[in-house]
Amino acid sequence: MPQDIHDLETELDTLANRYRGAGGVGIQLLNLLGGQAEGLLDRLPPMVRGQLQSGTESALKIAMKAAHGSRGVLGDQPMWLNTAVSTAMGAAGGFGGLPAAMAELPVTTTVLLRAIQGVAVEHGFDPAAENVQFDCIQVFSAAGPLAGDDGADLAFLSARMSLQGAALNTLIARVAPRLAAVLGQKLAAQAVPVMGAVAGAATNYAYTSYYQEIAHVHFGLRKLAIEADRPEADLRRALQERVALP
Repeated sequence: MPQDIHDLETELDTLANRYRGAGGVGIQLLNLLGGQAEGLLDRLPPMVRGQLQSGTESALKIAMKAAHGSRGVLGDQPMWLNTAVSTAMGAAGGFGGLPAAMAELPVTTTVLLRAIQGVAVEHGFDPAAENVQFDCIQVFSAAGPLAGDDGADLAFLSARMSLQGAALNTLIARVAPRLAAVLGQKLAAQAVPVMGAVAGAATNYAYTSYYQEIAHVHFGLRKLAIEADRPEADLRRALQERVALP
């Protein structure tokens, strides 16, 4: 039965607050490390920066298969455990410097994607369905906690393309450049001399927390559209208006 207007407004307010608060922890942690989001990419060697986009696109494709395949072996974990595992991996990657951080990045991407799938399940969606896999990748187009997004862009809530043929690969190719930029910031933070392990743990904590929160907004909106029997596009516009408010 469709929700009444009061309940609908309350749910939209909750989702907007969740979106606005998702990235705050990343900036706070980065500031504690004495850095700034802007200019982090410049710290990376030119060769690494040049390989970021293609590497990120490849990592997303591998991560999607690995995350989905792991579901038959390991059940979904609570948000705190996903965050703890990712944080430990970031510390290990940062401890070994840039080469170790680059090796850790695809594994972390898989953990993030698996955590996003878990949120989808929590909201009643089947991660094996093609449209849900599409949405899981689309969550990554919300960039990351260090991207400086003021919330007005909600790109991850854009209308979904029909899933035919190479549609999922097309989406991955579209998401990869933006994700590469923010993952590059993560790599740069982990490459900080001496403090690499601390930076790796902090950034992985921020990214895992961020993407799980964004996934809750994404799939929460989809579920709300179904329960309220309202077009998702209408609710998306209402959410955008709320997020853009000062």
